[in-house]
Amino acid sequence: MKQGETASQKIQDEKILHPFSGLAALCISILGILLCIGFSLIGGFVIQGGVGIAISIIFCLFIFVFCIALGGLKIVNPNEALVLVLFGTYYGTIKKEGFFWVNPFCSAINPTVKTNPSNPSFSKRVSLKTETLDNNKQKVNDELGNPVEIGAIVIWKVENPTKAVFNVQNYKTYLSIQCDAVIRNTARKYPYDTNESEGERSLRGSSQEIADIMKHELQEKVLDAGIQIIDVRITHLSYAPEIASAMLQRQQAAAIIDARQKIVEGAVSMVQMALDKLSENQIVELDEERKAAMVSNLLVVLCGNKDVQPIVNSGSIY
Repeated sequence: MKQGETASQKIQDEKILHPFSGLAALCISILGILLCIGFSLIGGFVIQGGVGIAISIIFCLFIFVFCIALGGLKIVNPNEALVLVLFGTYYGTIKKEGFFWVNPFCSAINPTVKTNPSNPSFSKRVSLKTETLDNNKQKVNDELGNPVEIGAIVIWKVENPTKAVFNVQNYKTYLSIQCDAVIRNTARKYPYDTNESEGERSLRGSSQEIADIMKHELQEKVLDAGIQIIDVRITHLSYAPEIASAMLQRQQAAAIIDARQKIVEGAVSMVQMALDKLSENQIVELDEERKAAMVSNLLVVLCGNKDVQPIVNSGSIY
C-alpha cells in the first residue's frame, strides 16, 4: 500500500523543466548535418579505399543522429503547458512559452486530444487558459420532490497540468460529469421556493448562495484533477413543464394569501389606531356594540377589493 501511495505521490508532484534553447539546438543540428555531409563526401570521393568508405559511413550515422535530435524541438505557446513522458515515465512539464529542445525520445501526452492518422498536425499541449463549461439544463427533484429544470455554467482552468493528465482519464469529461453530479446533489437539498418570512434557503431566492455552495463542492471533487474552479453561475431555473401550470397557480394563491395577510394586519392596526384616537381625544363615546359595528365597517372598507360607496347618515347614530 505504501509503494502505491509513493508512486501516486510522484505522479502528482509536478516537475517543472527548464529546457535548452530550441533556436540554439536547431542551429547546432543544421551545422552538424552540413559538416557531416561535407566530411562524408570527402571520405567517399577524396580518400580512396576502405578507410574512405568507413569515414563516409560514420558521418552518415552522425547525420542520422542529428536528424533524430531535431525531433526534440518543441514550441509552447502562452498559457499552454507540455507534459512529457520518457519511455512510460514522467519526465517533466514545460509551462513557460518559447522554443525549446528536450530529449528527442520524450513524447507529449494529453488524453483530451485524439490522434488522427489522416491529420498528423495535432497538438498535445495542455491549455492553461480560462474556459467555460456550459452545463445544459437537466431535470432534478428539489427537496420537496417537485421536478425542476436547472442549468449552470462553470468557469474553470487547469492549474496543475500534470495532475490533469495523469490522475484522471480525461479531465474535461471528468469535470463535466462531476458538475452534473454536484448540481443534482445540491438541488435535492433545497426547495424551489419558500415563503420569505420563513428565512430558509431556496433555489430561486438564494441562487447566489446555492451557486457558491456548488462552487466549493465542485472544487473539492476536481482538486485531484488539477483543475481550479473560478466561478459557478445558475443560468436556468424553472419548474418542469408537466407541473409548471400547477406550480404557477400555487404561487399565485400563495401570493394572494400573503397579500391578504398584510392587508388584514394593516387594517387591524388602522382600526386600533382610529379607536384609540377617538377615545384619547374624547371625540365621541362609543359603547361596545357601536365599536363592533365601527370595526366591522372599517375592516370591510379597508380589506375590500373594490371601492366602497359611502352612505351618509344625517340622523343620530343612536
